Amino acid sequence: MQSLIVLALFGLIAQLVDGSLGMAYGATSATLLLASGMNPATASASVHLAEVGTTLASGAAHWRFGNVDWRLVLRLGVPGAIGGFAGATVLSSLSTEAAAPIMAGILLAIGVYLLLRFTNRDVAKGEKDRTPLSSKFLSPLGLFAGFIDATGGGGWGPVSTPALLITDRVEPRKVIGSVDTSEFMVSVAASVGFLVALGQEGVNFAITGALLAGGLVAAPVAAWVVRHFPQRLLGASVGGLLIVTNLRSLFNAYEVALDVRTIAYVVAAGAWIAALAVSYAKYRGDQQVVVEDS
Repeated sequence: MQSLIVLALFGLIAQLVDGSLGMAYGATSATLLLASGMNPATASASVHLAEVGTTLASGAAHWRFGNVDWRLVLRLGVPGAIGGFAGATVLSSLSTEAAAPIMAGILLAIGVYLLLRFTNRDVAKGEKDRTPLSSKFLSPLGLFAGFIDATGGGGWGPVSTPALLITDRVEPRKVIGSVDTSEFMVSVAASVGFLVALGQEGVNFAITGALLAGGLVAAPVAAWVVRHFPQRLLGASVGGLLIVTNLRSLFNAYEVALDVRTIAYVVAAGAWIAALAVSYAKYRGDQQVVVEDS
């Protein structure tokens, strides 16, 4: 019972992050599950089964507020579902020894991305005329993001969202809303892939239920967090957490020497502290700009 409460807290923390940043539910919860010693395939399967519920709720909320471009959802989500199913099958076929460093490496890369993105993030541009994105761009993006999401236990948002935002061809609110909504298809497909490859005995439904319960409780709290907590600081904080935690997993997998670990941890911690300092300074600068413009 105590372990399920801890898992529910994992789901709550992950949903707080995802609800505030529009990404990283899977990366956060998968990192926490791996750190607790869970098998990589079981961790990713549990996360994706829980995401079936959380992404459905998130998608419905975005649809209600007009943040969903359904053409974008389908053109991104269908190849994403194919990639998610393929990624689940690949991860399930690997041994725990082989899967652990691969999954930790993907999550480490996501952590580096989050740290850099929310440290150097620019203020969103104003609205202007935008032409629709082509399937030649969206299909490979969805396929790749879905595969990374399943094999890494997370990554759909961190891969898809910035790739769409950088084109400046879709309104930012519709990028986040459409990516969150299309993630439902990816979660369903990945979950089916894990169930086919692992069977029901390979999936811990108690873990899934605990993660889902925590995520649903956190959903309204995340709405408050996004209004009151600086996204720059939250994004940099989560990025640093993923880097440090998954460095530990990689070091354990490859039996890295203690002195090398110490140097790497010191460098990572220093970079994390510096990123938080820069993020806070830029946040204060953004606030000053808002005050001057008002």
